[in-house]
Amino acid sequence: MSDKKNSQGKHQKIWAIFSLLIVASLLLSGCGSAAQAKVYKVGILVGLEFVTPIADGFKAGMTDLGYIEGENIIYDVQTVNFDIPTYQSVLKKFVDDKVDLIVVTPTEATIEAKIIAQDTNIPVVFAFAFTEGMGIIDSVREPGGNITGVRFPGIDITVKRFEILREIAPDAKRIWMPYQRGYPIVAPQLEALAPLAKAAGVTLIDFPADSPAEIQAELAARSATDDIGMDAILFLVEPLATLPDVFTAVGKFSYDHQIPFGGVYNSIDGYSSLFGVNVDLAESGRLAAPLADKVLKGTQAGTIPASTPENFIQINFTVAQQLGLTVPEGLLKQANEIIR
Repeated sequence: MSDKKNSQGKHQKIWAIFSLLIVASLLLSGCGSAAQAKVYKVGILVGLEFVTPIADGFKAGMTDLGYIEGENIIYDVQTVNFDIPTYQSVLKKFVDDKVDLIVVTPTEATIEAKIIAQDTNIPVVFAFAFTEGMGIIDSVREPGGNITGVRFPGIDITVKRFEILREIAPDAKRIWMPYQRGYPIVAPQLEALAPLAKAAGVTLIDFPADSPAEIQAELAARSATDDIGMDAILFLVEPLATLPDVFTAVGKFSYDHQIPFGGVYNSIDGYSSLFGVNVDLAESGRLAAPLADKVLKGTQAGTIPASTPENFIQINFTVAQQLGLTVPEGLLKQANEIIR
């Protein structure tokens, strides 16, 4: 009987120890889950309505990487249409809210984000930012500081826009180029275009402006003359051309005088540009997602090489026909999208 009692006692002790091990395992497992359950806060500043697909592409890319909105990541998306003081206000709010990451687009908003975040521990990932000569990064391979992102190959795109306009409208010898006065990335584009225009016997007529009203007034004045003074309109890489009021004013002028306009592809109020050369905005956002993932997992942003998207070419074949222009077959083959 004594042996039986001892045996039962041993079994009870074994079961007690086993139960304690199970409880401890569950507790440790619970602690591990809690540690993994961090919810990241990401502030996204979209500095132009035109580039809103970047934010959508970024969020989609993050979802693919396992970040589920409302579960393990929260986004604060703020859209502003080219307003520096508002950029600064939004970015300061992100800092005050202690977000884990700032995602920002385009160039001027990125510049402000770098300045505001530099005295904090908050990393910055940009998209659609013109980096050459802007002081945003040290180099593509080593951005430096606490910033990285998806650069915008602005000079290459500007040159390609000029070349495509020349291919489709070779008789256009006077090209008018409106742009935001004082915009930092315009000067390098003008410098790149100058020798190309000279070699082609083309006169570039640049028109800096501070508002859509200035563009509208200039076009109205030209319409009142016998010679409008231009044969085509080319949009540079800058924000003014993306504003609806500017685009529709240029579109109406172009349609009224039967001259091509392009560079940025858009279609508003029945007016469509002839062509556009850009990057795929949603794809630029997606390219930013793996960079953000590395940053959130602890890699210093400035050590992550910046990405560069491919050019995205759109040709409006219908507009070309309406203007009596021929789109070379080789150019059609290069196009990522042909609008008919």
